[in-house]
Amino acid sequence: MTIHFPFQNSYSALPDSFFARVAPTPVAAPRLIKLNRPLAIQLGLDPDLLSTPEGAEILAGKRLPDGADPIAMAYAGHQFGHFVPQLGDGRAILLGEVIDKNGIRRDIQLKGSGPTPFSRRGDGRAALGPVLREYIVSEAMHALGIPTTRTLAAVVTGEHVIRETALPGAVLTRVASSHIRVGTFQFFAVRRDTEAVRRLADHVITRHYPELKDAAQPYHDLLASVVARQAELVARWLLVGFIHGVMNTDNTSISGETIDYGPCAFMDAYNPAQVFSSIDEMGRYAYANQPRIALWNLTRLAECLLPLFSDEQEKAVAQAQVILGEFPEKFTAAYNTGLRAKVGLFTERDGDEALIQDLLDAMAKNQADFTLTFRKLGEAASDDAADVRAQFTDPAAFDEWAARWRARLALEPQAPAERKAAMQAVNPAFIPRNHRIEAVIAAAVNSDDYAPFEELLTVLAKPYEDQPQFAAYADPPLPEQRVTQTFCGT
Repeated sequence: MTIHFPFQNSYSALPDSFFARVAPTPVAAPRLIKLNRPLAIQLGLDPDLLSTPEGAEILAGKRLPDGADPIAMAYAGHQFGHFVPQLGDGRAILLGEVIDKNGIRRDIQLKGSGPTPFSRRGDGRAALGPVLREYIVSEAMHALGIPTTRTLAAVVTGEHVIRETALPGAVLTRVASSHIRVGTFQFFAVRRDTEAVRRLADHVITRHYPELKDAAQPYHDLLASVVARQAELVARWLLVGFIHGVMNTDNTSISGETIDYGPCAFMDAYNPAQVFSSIDEMGRYAYANQPRIALWNLTRLAECLLPLFSDEQEKAVAQAQVILGEFPEKFTAAYNTGLRAKVGLFTERDGDEALIQDLLDAMAKNQADFTLTFRKLGEAASDDAADVRAQFTDPAAFDEWAARWRARLALEPQAPAERKAAMQAVNPAFIPRNHRIEAVIAAAVNSDDYAPFEELLTVLAKPYEDQPQFAAYADPPLPEQRVTQTFCGT
């Protein structure tokens, strides 16, 4: 049986310094856990063939599909502020690229597919838990409308990986607009290989920003475009309470997609200083720090591009600073626009930002659940406020704010039903809550039971719908269910 992937590979046509050619390491007994059938169809693949044992072997890296040109990409990166000049794909192999049904070039990559020259003494494998987490959260982010890598499939390998204990091994098939990162540029910049930086920038423009090909200053415009996409992306993270957890430069995508779901988490109770990642001991990547870190990462990209801006260092730096200076305004505009929609304000008036900030302050002080407060606020805009009041340890704190909010809503032209519908369309009822993810992982790892995984995926596919039959999935964790730390997937 031949399973055809219509590969058209462009990255592997770049010079050899951009990657290492390496094939996946075969595994013992691959078994398909989950295939994302709609995504397979979108990619021009046959989901029925991918669901066969032969398909599972391809998705586990045991056999290569026709046309694959497997490579491990080279990149560097700042990890928690400390620069590492060589990282690269240590447990991931890019099989190739396909053109999807919308004409968009997409990478197909196996994560957990065995060691590469970039593995740094690692085994190149992945455990089942992190694979399930990435599948759940990446697909939830897609359903929420946030740019993200996707998951095509998850496969168990029939082998164990050794971490603190022996765990079931698994491979995740990740789909991305590309896997080019800020760290990819840093890899060449630190080696003073300006020609490689230029070659990479040209490749990125062709692939992600083709409208810039004939621009007078294409590399300036490239930086400006990446700045704009990252500002919008991070604003959208904050609007749903998402914390990436490991915003290193090697986890910052040039395409503007969310990439790498290691110690990520969604907040329950609103807390701007919230950190879940077990390795973020200083809170560098806390919820409210994410915009600042995004700009820091973009500044590292700008440093790489300086030689392409001008031969005069001072001139190049000044030009980059102007472009980077646009980030705060672009982020604030996207974030404030999103917040206004979340509280049902569709016209702008003086005092609106202060009103919204007062709500956030009250939520933080009263341990209000981020997702439920905004979801219930849509009901309170046209109906009873009892449910939203219950989110606050001191309901009077909400009452005081709500009186001012209702007075402001009275100046809006929308009818209550129209306002409620608009608010429900931007305030999800369902997010991948940490305790739900951990329960899914426990069932799969301990009992080989994937029914909870399937049900959670079903719920998260429609985050903005009420889904009464799954109402319990909207509930925050009980005190004994709270997950206070999440862990990297290595």
